[in-house]
Amino acid sequence: MASVTTCDFCGRVEEDEASTLTWTVAVERGRRRTFCDTCSREHLRSMEGKLDSEWW
Repeated sequence: MASVTTCDFCGRVEEDEASTLTWTVAVERGRRRTFCDTCSREHLRSMEGKLDSEWW
């Protein structure tokens, strides 16, 4: 059974677990957030600055 991963920023859905190896996982306010590779690259500076995704 394949697990489905969804980007918490853009909503992209990926069913293949190998495709999510380049995705980013963050914890914001105690909640796990997952971001696709495209959103991760686009918002890298904000992530490094530890800004919550609501500020991107």
